[in-house]
Amino acid sequence: MGRIPNKICLTSDVWTASTSEGYICLTAHFVDENWKLVSCLLNFLRMKPPHTGIALEATLFDFLKQWGIDKKIFTITLDNASANDNMQDHLKTHLRVQGNLMCDGEFFHIRCSAHVLNLIVQEGLKVASEALHKIRESVKHIKGSDGRMLKFRDCVEDAGINVSGGLRFDVSTRWNRTYLMLESALQYRKAFEFYKVADRSYKYCPSDEEWEKGERICEFLEPFYEITNLISGSSYPTANLYFMQVWKVQCILEKHQKSIDKVIKDMSDNMKKKFDKYWKNYSIVLAFGAILDPRLTDKFLKFCYTTLDASTSEGKLKNVMDKFKGLYEEYVSYSTNQSVSLSQPSNEFNTLAKLSREGNKAKKSKIITDFKTWNSIESSFVLGKNELDIYFDDELLELNEEHSEVMYFFIGSLMRKSFRYSP
Repeated sequence: MGRIPNKICLTSDVWTASTSEGYICLTAHFVDENWKLVSCLLNFLRMKPPHTGIALEATLFDFLKQWGIDKKIFTITLDNASANDNMQDHLKTHLRVQGNLMCDGEFFHIRCSAHVLNLIVQEGLKVASEALHKIRESVKHIKGSDGRMLKFRDCVEDAGINVSGGLRFDVSTRWNRTYLMLESALQYRKAFEFYKVADRSYKYCPSDEEWEKGERICEFLEPFYEITNLISGSSYPTANLYFMQVWKVQCILEKHQKSIDKVIKDMSDNMKKKFDKYWKNYSIVLAFGAILDPRLTDKFLKFCYTTLDASTSEGKLKNVMDKFKGLYEEYVSYSTNQSVSLSQPSNEFNTLAKLSREGNKAKKSKIITDFKTWNSIESSFVLGKNELDIYFDDELLELNEEHSEVMYFFIGSLMRKSFRYSP
């Protein structure tokens, strides 16, 4: 590991098993000499108490020393917990002493986006719990015994419902399970009406008004469910999609804060407070992923900032770009000092670029259509003409719905310009 010429990003987690024993896990992510993203599980072992920030930092730093990578760390991604905040602060201080953190550790700590989104939606569900009570209890009642399930199946047939999947249980600690429970129950709405007649012990059948409220809540939660699935994927990196997804969340919340439906409005208000706590200032380093996606670049950031508040868009974009250029210059210096000589990007990058250029004729989403319209009339960002600026001056690659999840590693983006870059 110590011979890897590139910087390394870390993820770490600590949890308690059902046996009350604590465990800690450390994973390293880096790009190898063939421009392939590599993820390696470095350590997985029992973590004895105390699980304080200081104890966690000592354990992680010992791991890094054992692997010989303590001078190669770029970022660490963690769940939101006070012990983690304390730990990363101590670890950053420890690594800064060695003088090997990029930009003096400004981008060192990254909060897990999936965890933040979970906290945001959970805050909204606190408001919606009363509205969902009868639907949740209805599902529990039906799935409470095999006899009820058999009787409910007869009701499904009598109601003429032809869907697969069945009813799903709610899980209080996983908000997406709440969404799936609600989505599945709504499909069997008519069957519940039949079941109410067949089973006199069933007291939880929602009224028409309560079913309609459940439909509005489900519709409100659907985009959050889709975003959660997107940013939680483990088989592909999504750093380039972070900025777009956070922006979409903000747009959704601000729109529904004006809803005439009190439950939806209250959910949005609560979720926006939690959003502002963690995401009011978008992660700068993750915004770089969008900049280095050749389908988006800085133009998409300006489009998003302008859509939210045109009066502050220029200042926000300038702040991101200034930090981006500062990081770029440090990487150039790092690459020079390390005498890194990497191969040209693999055919995989060329295939992805070709795929995106050719695109298809699929219908574009409203966001993509709005962005393309906006970009067609917006003047280009005027800069000098180094290799980075040439990248920004280039035309955007085709952005289409079918391939919106294709990840362009940020190194691959710049390698289109034969820029020799060491992440």
